[in-house]
Amino acid sequence: MLLDKVLVLSVFSGTLLSAQSAPMTHDPIPTIASSATADAKFTPDRATISIAVQTKAPTAAAAAADNATKQNAVLSALRALGLTNEQLSTTGYSVSPEYRYDPNRAPTLTGYTVTNTVLADIHDLKQIGKVLDTALANGSNMISSLDFYASNTDAARQKALAEAVVKARADAEVAARAAGGSLGPLMHLNVGGGGSYPPPPRPMFAAKTMAQSADTQINPGQQTLTVSVSADWRFTPNP
Repeated sequence: MLLDKVLVLSVFSGTLLSAQSAPMTHDPIPTIASSATADAKFTPDRATISIAVQTKAPTAAAAAADNATKQNAVLSALRALGLTNEQLSTTGYSVSPEYRYDPNRAPTLTGYTVTNTVLADIHDLKQIGKVLDTALANGSNMISSLDFYASNTDAARQKALAEAVVKARADAEVAARAAGGSLGPLMHLNVGGGGSYPPPPRPMFAAKTMAQSADTQINPGQQTLTVSVSADWRFTPNP
């Protein structure tokens, strides 16, 4: 008889334990998700110029020697303008064989082409025209890129970020009213973007074209920085 009571009590206790350990279920919190983007304009204050010297000769050694002489002259002239070694960095060097192709004959080696490319980082935009003209006048025969950038875009990015958050909240408030409620506090905010978009790329400059201009004029224009946000807001239904 005592054993039966103990058994019943154990079963009952196990039932209570199972009931207490069962997970509690809650209704999900209603939310409204919104996203927005905003742009901010800024004026670049710096630029990079890709300056190259390309030489050709019957042998690779001759092409390389000629290239070194001309590129050294270019670098010396740029340093004379005030550019430091930190502003002049080599970004490419290549030696390529050149062939002549005749019908029904094996390709004939005609010589070698050597290309030496240096990236000039310009901190004063007023120097750009002078840098281009000086490089071309001292041996460079290829300007492959001219890119503008800003040394500090924090103010533009923060302005765009604030506008994007305002847009996202305004959209969420409209959605909340249309759904028969009001917008509650912010629950989650994700910030993305921040990249800048320069003007359309400029064409490659050829030595003859640039040399005809005694004072090359360059206009940096403006660039656009875009920031995106996504947010979750609590939705409060009207009573």
